[in-house]
Amino acid sequence: MGQAIQWLRSLFFVLFIYGFMAVWGLLFAPWAAVSRKGARAACKSYCKVVLWTARVMVGIRTEVRGTPPQDEVLIAAKHQSFLDILIIFDAVPWPKFIMKRELLWTPVIGLYAKRLGCVPIDRSKRGAALAKMVRDVAAEVAEPGQLIIYPQGTRVAPGDHRPYKSGPGVLYRELGQPCVPVATNVGLFWPRSGVMRRPGLGVVEFLDPILPGLSRTELTAELERVVEAKSNALMREAGFDPDAVH
Repeated sequence: MGQAIQWLRSLFFVLFIYGFMAVWGLLFAPWAAVSRKGARAACKSYCKVVLWTARVMVGIRTEVRGTPPQDEVLIAAKHQSFLDILIIFDAVPWPKFIMKRELLWTPVIGLYAKRLGCVPIDRSKRGAALAKMVRDVAAEVAEPGQLIIYPQGTRVAPGDHRPYKSGPGVLYRELGQPCVPVATNVGLFWPRSGVMRRPGLGVVEFLDPILPGLSRTELTAELERVVEAKSNALMREAGFDPDAVH
């Protein structure tokens, strides 16, 4: 019975957050269309409402550990579900994402992604996509912001492993900025797919910055080492052994 009730709560929660996204996005659209501050205000307030609702409706509490960067940096984050996007967006002042190109054509999300300065990438054309990504990021470099990229390129379920891609290393070398790794365990409570949301403490942790000076391959290896180790530690803290999956 408890599982059935939690599933129903989760269903109502999912319906609410996406319905609210549409209403909130349309409400702020006139301001967002003419001002990045308007787009940022809409998205920041949306994150706060969803994080509060997640705690009240389905029992997911959230916590930010470490020091969220305030300056111009590259953020390379573990990605397990929509929840880590919300927490990171809420935690840093001017976030903008490297995102798959298809999202630009999504109602509401596409408008705000463009206004926030997010950088689309065509994952089907890897070599050309990396070159275009560097050009697009350079075009936005005058705008303030923390550029967020997911080194594994997609959401990865707890216990699964996907190799870290070269994108963060390319940007790290081209931008000459520190890279801030981010670990998480949120996929244990808010999975990458499906309706069910499970009560617990979802953590996003900002790790020590990696200063400029490494090669692309060195940066990729260091990111994988620190992000995977800390994410696994956070999952074990929550009672899940990522090694047991294999």
